[in-house]
Amino acid sequence: MSEPEITWLSPDTVQLRQPKSSHWEAPFLFLLFGRERALLIDTGATNDEQVFPLRAAVDALTEEWLRRNPAVFTRPYPLVVAHSHAHRDHIAGDPLLAGRPGTTLVGTTPAQVIAFFGFRSWPDETVDFPLGRRTVDVIGGPGHEPSAVAFFDRETGILFSGDTVLPGHLYVRDLAQYRATIERLIRFRDAPTAPVRELRGAHVEMSDTPGVIYAPGTLDQPDELPLPLPPRILDRVLSALDEFRGEPGERVVRRRFVVAAD
Repeated sequence: MSEPEITWLSPDTVQLRQPKSSHWEAPFLFLLFGRERALLIDTGATNDEQVFPLRAAVDALTEEWLRRNPAVFTRPYPLVVAHSHAHRDHIAGDPLLAGRPGTTLVGTTPAQVIAFFGFRSWPDETVDFPLGRRTVDVIGGPGHEPSAVAFFDRETGILFSGDTVLPGHLYVRDLAQYRATIERLIRFRDAPTAPVRELRGAHVEMSDTPGVIYAPGTLDQPDELPLPLPPRILDRVLSALDEFRGEPGERVVRRRFVVAAD
């Protein structure tokens, strides 16, 4: 059994990483607690509880948070399980949480994402998702994958960007939509009401040597770049897209990411 790597980013925010020993993708998951409910972003790359005990980790973290916040009276404490996008390595763990008391699993098609969060103008609209004394902004983000979204947490200032922006391969499936998403995130970042402190994507694939990336399938990444990226990275991605045509096998290499055709 491979225990997740757990980091409390704030008293109400947990980062979980699925270990490389359980799956080479080693995705990051994020659990955000509010006074009325919690939000889990992504469920990882396996549905084998013996390999990656996601349910046990979520239960233990929730119990720990509730002990520190005894004024939260709702039982079972509600959990919403949503996804940065619908690729297998981000939704495979859904069955581990299906049937969990108080848990709502958000669907993974664009129509299901739009309906659950209440988008009226997809993907250009940003919608509020309240957790109780804590609000998350949900931003449409197709381009890497049709149902992709980004989540901005107003409490911590973290923009959870999934596979759209991360220190690794930025795989572009639809260039026009991907570029529009980066421009949308830049507008959101630059709005005075959204002080973005950092971006956290769903993987690390870059070495701390500028421009050097680990190949897919790599299990040992001893010198990997840290996950957090500064908000200005969005400008770097947009600039890289000026050189990118989306042709098969094409790659545009930068210090902290590689834009690649999907």
